[in-house]
Amino acid sequence: MGCNVRHNMDMTLLVAKEVSKSFTTAAEVPLAVLVNVSLALSRGENLAIMGPSGSGKSTLLSILGTLDSPSEGTVEIDGVNPFELPEPELAAFRSQHIGFVFQDHHLLPQCTVLENVLIPFLADGKAGGEEVGQAERLLKRVGLADRSLHRPAQLSGGERQRVAIARAMIRNPKILLADEPTGNLDQSTADSVSELLIELQQESAAVLVVVTHSSLLAAKLQRRLVLEQGQLVA
Repeated sequence: MGCNVRHNMDMTLLVAKEVSKSFTTAAEVPLAVLVNVSLALSRGENLAIMGPSGSGKSTLLSILGTLDSPSEGTVEIDGVNPFELPEPELAAFRSQHIGFVFQDHHLLPQCTVLENVLIPFLADGKAGGEEVGQAERLLKRVGLADRSLHRPAQLSGGERQRVAIARAMIRNPKILLADEPTGNLDQSTADSVSELLIELQQESAAVLVVVTHSSLLAAKLQRRLVLEQGQLVA
């Protein structure tokens, strides 16, 4: 039941093969969080991963996003195994190819909306006129062109999450990962934010993986899998 691989390798952007993750508990007993998880997603595909709290959904998302490494198994993003890269190259690879949207927007309160969207470029020390123009176009696309000089505290929860989506998309990532992106929003706002996220993903032909407890959000995505006892099931 752990294998959900599609064999369309020419267009496949994200592949996880038999990924397992174990942690050692305080009693020094290994705790298996993920067990032989396999999946493959091609350009433009999106997937919802559901499951109870503590089932390993966020751990799997962290591994797919290269923020955490698997105990066993491999991950490939556009043919590259990022965990074979030295740490500085891995950080650059993550910044260039992966966008993240979290339940809590993680915006910097002292920065303007425009500056928050540009943060992924600052890791490279560059955010020139071209990048600013790109950020302004994205803010217009997410309906916040008139809010670019506001601080996050001046925005609603839905607006802050739209800024977070714009920030995630600013480098045209191949992989977009969202962890409970509508978890803090009322249903009406959640609907508009999730529709925006999917629209931008489809326009860019990125892969989108969403971890969510919301069956309403999951129903909007092309594929739905459940993580149970560390394994993915249809």
